[in-house]
Amino acid sequence: MDFNLLEEIGLKKIKLSLNRPFNYFIKALMAGMYLGVALMLANTAYALFYHFDPYLGKFAYAAFFGLAFTLVVFLNGELFTGNTLPTIMPYFSKKVKLMDVLKGWTLAYVGNAIGVALIAFLFIQSHVWTKELSPIITSVVDVKTTIPWGDLLIRAILCNFIVTLASYSSYKLQNEVAKILVIFLLVIAFVLPGFEHSIANIGSFTLGLSIGITHLGVQMLLNVFIATIGNIIGGSIMLGLPIFAMFHPLEK
Repeated sequence: MDFNLLEEIGLKKIKLSLNRPFNYFIKALMAGMYLGVALMLANTAYALFYHFDPYLGKFAYAAFFGLAFTLVVFLNGELFTGNTLPTIMPYFSKKVKLMDVLKGWTLAYVGNAIGVALIAFLFIQSHVWTKELSPIITSVVDVKTTIPWGDLLIRAILCNFIVTLASYSSYKLQNEVAKILVIFLLVIAFVLPGFEHSIANIGSFTLGLSIGITHLGVQMLLNVFIATIGNIIGGSIMLGLPIFAMFHPLEK
């Protein structure tokens, strides 16, 4: 059953974070770095195609960003946003404490943040495509830091509802080609409309800070905070609760 599958995966992740926190942290760090690699590719594609058509550039960004989640799934990374679905299931079924779930989330979040920020910083320091990327990065940061709080929260909820759908699908699908296709389509589904992914935003803001956009630091932190709350709601509540309600075996 779907619930049992997610609960089993969630329990494994929680136990790993509690019993082998360093191992779990490194897996989270690598997941953040995978996200950073996809961020490099997506931004470069955006810069390349933007000159032909701005909408084509945006679509290229959305399409290439799917690499991040494909790498996380196939290389067994620990991504905070994707983990909000399976790790909440053992809590719903009262097999773990909320604090155990939060410890795993925190460890994954910190690892992801460091990983994606490191790659983003090194990308800018490499001075590749800096001239072409700077106006695009500036525009992205300006847009993200001026989103009304209510809109930002809703966009973050929708974002991680879709991200956890991708995680959910990857657990159920056995065919690797099918996994890749579904992941790419679902990533396009949240990136193209402009929904807010907290870890990806940390990467985007690191790009901004690295090219000298330092006057929006407070707004960046606020964006990440609200996006994080929305991502948790989207994965654990908006998708997690219905799955629990549908598939959790009734107590006799």
